[in-house]
Amino acid sequence: MNNEEKNTYVKKQITEALLKLLEQHEFEEISISQVTALAQVSRNSFYRNYESREDILLKYIRRLFLDWDAEYKKQSQGSNANLYGSLFQHLSDNKEFYLLLKKRNLFHLFLAVLLEQSGPRPEHDNTWAYITAFIAHGTYGWIEEWVARGMQESGEEMAAFLASHGMK
Repeated sequence: MNNEEKNTYVKKQITEALLKLLEQHEFEEISISQVTALAQVSRNSFYRNYESREDILLKYIRRLFLDWDAEYKKQSQGSNANLYGSLFQHLSDNKEFYLLLKKRNLFHLFLAVLLEQSGPRPEHDNTWAYITAFIAHGTYGWIEEWVARGMQESGEEMAAFLASHGMK
């Protein structure tokens, strides 16, 4: 393996180890030593790639979000209903992960990534920044409540629900 492949492997091992530990332990109970031991990588490898345990999850959520966004843009039909339908389908496809975040009181990390990717920017004028913040936080509220209720409806059902309530 070249260096890039090794680094990708290390990051995958670390992420999988943390997710496995999260299934059985509260986040606060998990140490970096436990993560690196389960991942079978050194602490140096950990710190070369991450600043903290939280950083592992943020980077993983960011990758999931960016993968979804790239896929959506390939198939985009431009309507809000399609956008939200695709987003809810992505969440549904990764249901176990997002439910685990909620269970471990880490779902706020999804908000951080959502705002980073779709929230207001310093270069926005005030009006656009307020509108963007309203939309991003409103979207998060819908998603968080859906996840808190166990994601009972499918992504398609959520998209249909939004469409039937004015989201065209």
